[in-house]
Amino acid sequence: MQISDTVATKIAEYLLEIKAIKLQPNEPFTWASGLKSPIYSDNRLSLSHPAIRTFIKKSLANLVSKSFPDTQAIIGVATAGIAPGALVADVLNLPFGYVRSEAKKHGMGKQVEGDINPDQAVVVIEDLVSTGKSSLQAIEVLRTFGSKVLGLGCIFTYGFESARNNFEIAGCPYLSLCTYDVLTEVARQKGYVSAADMEVLSAWKKSPETWNI
Repeated sequence: MQISDTVATKIAEYLLEIKAIKLQPNEPFTWASGLKSPIYSDNRLSLSHPAIRTFIKKSLANLVSKSFPDTQAIIGVATAGIAPGALVADVLNLPFGYVRSEAKKHGMGKQVEGDINPDQAVVVIEDLVSTGKSSLQAIEVLRTFGSKVLGLGCIFTYGFESARNNFEIAGCPYLSLCTYDVLTEVARQKGYVSAADMEVLSAWKKSPETWNI
């Protein structure tokens, strides 16, 4: 499914408006990995805004229903993918579960939570895809569990080549409502960043591992 320019642009406008995504080309953030970045994303902020939350959940639900019509259950990735996943499952009237980063060390010791049958065809929901590492770990857990993973849908992706390669190697398609390229162009048009800032943002996208201002 090709995400419409209208949907991608609207998502970008919303995320910038509520500062769920911040752009600081001259004062970069430091990610948990230690990577320096001119962008920081916290899409969980969208959950506090009903109109934006509703637009995102309906857009993700539309993505799932059109791209993966055989979906039998929706799976969120803990923790940020749980809320949007549950919202999508509600729109589509489908079962919902989620994947923990590791199995519980008490109780039933589950890693896949919810009343999910091992042989169901599922779609994974994430809020954000960077390299795709954590998402693909969850997908591997689901496959080991017995699920048929049809694909992954997310709110936003940086569009790294490494992510595309990782998902291709894993044989799992992934689709995003909005991309880094769309978001930065909307930010330029709306005056969040300057033309000079755009050069910095583009340079980071090309080589995030070695980039520094």
